[in-house]
Amino acid sequence: MIDLRRLHMLRLVHQYGTVTAAAEALRLTPSAVSHQLRELSRELKVPLLEPQGRKVRLTPAAHLLIEHTDELLAKWEETLADLESHRAGAAGPLRMCGFTTAIGGLVAPAAGALRREDPDLAIEIRECDTDVAVGLLAAGETDIAVIEPTPDAPPPGDPRFDREPLLEEPYDLLVPVGHPLAGRTGVRLEDAADEAWISVDPDVCAHRQQVMTYCAAAGFTPRFVHRANSFAVIWALVGNGLGVSLVPRLAGWPSGDVVRVPLTGATLPMRRVLTCVRRGSRGNPLIARGLRALRDAVPDRCTRAAA
Repeated sequence: MIDLRRLHMLRLVHQYGTVTAAAEALRLTPSAVSHQLRELSRELKVPLLEPQGRKVRLTPAAHLLIEHTDELLAKWEETLADLESHRAGAAGPLRMCGFTTAIGGLVAPAAGALRREDPDLAIEIRECDTDVAVGLLAAGETDIAVIEPTPDAPPPGDPRFDREPLLEEPYDLLVPVGHPLAGRTGVRLEDAADEAWISVDPDVCAHRQQVMTYCAAAGFTPRFVHRANSFAVIWALVGNGLGVSLVPRLAGWPSGDVVRVPLTGATLPMRRVLTCVRRGSRGNPLIARGLRALRDAVPDRCTRAAA
């Protein structure tokens, strides 16, 4: 009998590139992971790792094994889902993660609704960027990730994951009360071309790059003046007349000194948000409850994806 945990370790070595990185994801020591992979190699009677300088690389046999591992682990997730269906009163924990605005706008409301329905349900939430969330899924450290898809996280067609659209949300122009654009029912993005712009620091998330991309499509380069570490700071800076910004609908709905102005035009800035689970696990009743709660939590100001 082959230990599925060892197959999972091998797949993580392939994903992260080193035994040390895989061990960190698994919260094990590198020596423990190396030992388990040596045992797997002995059981299968084929070499799986070979030296490459100070590092190791997977052998052709290991790559062949990984191709089958994705199918085996997906089938195991389906088996766990079937077993969970026979459990009475599943208590969790249900583990969910997502990027900052997804936590505030989707995950927290969904978790709150689940707890109101079932006060005994254990729920664990983690705020993290999409690339970290995908790693947590792969390592079995979370059950549902709410992600903003990128070309690399996760790669399209990755056999380890099952992705499903959750919503599309437009971006609005954020201006201070009393600004010439504040009273309009809609503006073109190029109407703010001469403004001072505020973004989240690029070391924190991709907001600045997204703003640059959307503004470039509108025919201008934004003049960034201020950086923030959160949208809450952006509200404060905009509210005090220090510039404007472009913010997604999930980033809250502030009141007081700032105004959200909807954008108009042929090409509107939009953001897609997905749910991502390990392939085969979507049928798990607890995970299915979490996914339903996330769909129900989509605010009216965003567009729900078709079920």
